[in-house]
Amino acid sequence: MRIALYQPDIPQNVGAILRLGACLGVAIDIIEPCGFPFSDKGLRRVGLDYMDRAEIAHHDSWRAFVAATPGRLVLLTTRASLVYTGFAFNATDVLLLGRESAGVPESVHEAARARLVVPLAGDARSLNVVTAAAMVVGEALRQTQGVPVTTTGGSPQHRKTLRRAAP
Repeated sequence: MRIALYQPDIPQNVGAILRLGACLGVAIDIIEPCGFPFSDKGLRRVGLDYMDRAEIAHHDSWRAFVAATPGRLVLLTTRASLVYTGFAFNATDVLLLGRESAGVPESVHEAARARLVVPLAGDARSLNVVTAAAMVVGEALRQTQGVPVTTTGGSPQHRKTLRRAAP
């Protein structure tokens, strides 16, 4: 499982997603150009010491990312009709998130094997990209039994989820 950020433009969101990836054992792909220097202090402030634990791959362009990515691209977008909880995730999926300010261009929409939406109440337009990522990654890891299990000492370790015994 991977999270890919398409040309992100808010460093604090990237820092929070890097922290999310580090804590859940999910690698992060950054598709350039970013809307800020990747060394931005806002990025470090949110990512804290988790930045050093995150598995990060930088791609110079969309084309370079596609060439290096073997998994199924699953785009999270407000323009989708399929709700993320009704989708069957694979452990090798790449969850793709667009720019906070503009989403992704049509060519990226077309490249995605699936397009998913997080349903919202009333006339709400969208969630913060980090919130949407956390919800969908949580469901994807649950389905693929990739949810980390806390070991003694409290440090997360990426393991298969423990299954409940049948009643």
